[in-house]
Amino acid sequence: MTEKKKIVFLTGTRADFGKLKPLIGIIENSDLFEAYVFVTGMHTLSRYGFTYREIEKQGYQNIFVYTNQTSKTDMDITLANTIIGFSNFVKEVCPDMIVVHGDRVEALAGAIVGSLNNVLTSHIEGGEVSGTVDELLRHAVSKLSHVHFVANEEAKKRLIQMGENDSSIFVIGSPDIDIMKSDRLPTIEQAKEWYEVPFDKFAIFIYHPVTTELVTLRQDVKQAVSALIDSAGNYVVIYPNNDKGSDIILEEYEEFKNRHNFRVLPSARFEFFLTLLKNSSFIIGNSSAGIREAEVFGIPAINIGSRQKNRTISKNVINVADDKDAILKAISKAEKTRFSPVSHFGDGNSCQRFYEVLTSGQLWDTPVQKQFSDLDF
Repeated sequence: MTEKKKIVFLTGTRADFGKLKPLIGIIENSDLFEAYVFVTGMHTLSRYGFTYREIEKQGYQNIFVYTNQTSKTDMDITLANTIIGFSNFVKEVCPDMIVVHGDRVEALAGAIVGSLNNVLTSHIEGGEVSGTVDELLRHAVSKLSHVHFVANEEAKKRLIQMGENDSSIFVIGSPDIDIMKSDRLPTIEQAKEWYEVPFDKFAIFIYHPVTTELVTLRQDVKQAVSALIDSAGNYVVIYPNNDKGSDIILEEYEEFKNRHNFRVLPSARFEFFLTLLKNSSFIIGNSSAGIREAEVFGIPAINIGSRQKNRTISKNVINVADDKDAILKAISKAEKTRFSPVSHFGDGNSCQRFYEVLTSGQLWDTPVQKQFSDLDF
């Protein structure tokens, strides 16, 4: 019997786990592969509810939890810590492939370890753009990775423009669309009960720090918080990610305390979050969920500031500056607007396409010594 190939998935945030979870599941249930899950980053922080426990509840056979930071650790030190821990793990497990997602420092650490140890490394959802340091991280991960599973043809073209070989790029869509289009989501009653959401009508607010605009961060988030309070609507507020500046945002969230129309959550399980989003009036803030997931449900999205600059924009997105009056006008517009569901990031068959690539044999012939592929000038 052929020995199973070992595939290591690295997850550092609640968001990337939501994208990786369907892929982990299809590998976990395969007779050809053996899945390993390296859990680190936000998952290990008490502030966000120790979400590694939610991963452990999935029942995966091989889970390793590694604390790479505290709530005060800067991104460069987090990167260094993750490289050390993941490198030791990889040398112990000897995987055939590493899978990383997106644009976080944990993904960069995974790609560095893979490239320097000649381990085939696959990057999920490369080739996309945004308005912050995240874009630099995403492109760096792509250049260090050997294989690319992208969301659409637009992303593939960008990777080719960056010198990546066409034969190493596979358009599979975004794996979370598989979950969104499935029948596996909890009901809204289950989601509201689990997170003690008392509202029938509500919007979702997620505001992350823009690490290149920390000088104005406090004033910017004050504008959004003040607008939400003055709007008198009901809001489910979800904590920001753990980038530098998150403390400032959480300090401003103190304004929501003792207000009956705000339910503040440190984190939310991905499937429960999707159900809340699907049943919300709109989503507001600067999360990529407003750009990517909201359109699939036809939910209006108010995108504040520059964090999602240059990302694919659908008709459901209302772009506004970090200005209270502009935000209030956008809220009024979003409450009166509805959109038809659409998806620029996949059709719900990403997992099957991912598995087909892994079993086709083509991927395993990918050389670990990369070459820059020039465009025809």
